Amino acid sequence: MPNDFNQQIIDEFRANGGRVGGYFQDARLILLTTTGARTGRPHTTPVAYLPDTDRIVVIASAAGSPRHPAWFHNLVANPTVTVENGVVTYQAEATVLTGAERDEVFARAVEADPGWADYQAKTDRQIPVVALRQVSGGPPRASSLGAALRLIHDAFRRELALVRAEAARSGPRLGAQLRINCLALCANLEFHHTAEDGGMFPAIGERHPELRPVLDRLAAEHLAIAALVEELRALLAADDADPSRLARDVDRLTAELDRHLTYEEERLIPALDAVPG
Repeated sequence: MPNDFNQQIIDEFRANGGRVGGYFQDARLILLTTTGARTGRPHTTPVAYLPDTDRIVVIASAAGSPRHPAWFHNLVANPTVTVENGVVTYQAEATVLTGAERDEVFARAVEADPGWADYQAKTDRQIPVVALRQVSGGPPRASSLGAALRLIHDAFRRELALVRAEAARSGPRLGAQLRINCLALCANLEFHHTAEDGGMFPAIGERHPELRPVLDRLAAEHLAIAALVEELRALLAADDADPSRLARDVDRLTAELDRHLTYEEERLIPALDAVPG
């Protein structure tokens, strides 16, 4: 059973599409459900994560406790876990990283947030680092198609805000984790717009021919946003990338994307919510 503090976070997370307030307001959180190593029962815990290309990474710090957290023991015994990210729930395979790979990922985490080093300094155990790779999943957790679209859009807005804040407080060079955070955002945005162009937009156009001019505008905006994303990727590929340039580019992308998402919501959510369940 989760403790009362964790349960409050779990309830808030599920009620607000992955957003929580207080201490964890600006953290990237997931809900990680493992199978109890001794009980066999599901055990859900809020856990901070780091983007890592086609996977995410969690760190079993337990705030520097001398013992590994229970969820770590559970996933060692049963590596199949459930991840909730506020938009979708999916099954993942957990891999405990070792050797140079573990050290490289932990070093990235420390560079991005020295708090991880503080936790390591409090304990004699080597804090484990675990990769979670999605193996199956489901649709967005929402009451309607329109609500699902807004949930996805809000996740992009939140991630952009986090990246903007990270870029603003970056030092004279771009950290490795910040680069990965940006690249993961770019990949997710590209995937989302490709799915809309190839699936959702044609389906809406068939059902609502009067919206085809709107869909044409949205598709054109996808191309403009894709050009901004490519500029951002080119900047991130440079060894001497300037953090101030990154902040400006992220600001440009944020402004353009927010206008796009707001227009899309205003014009398409009524049509999506009119689709019979």
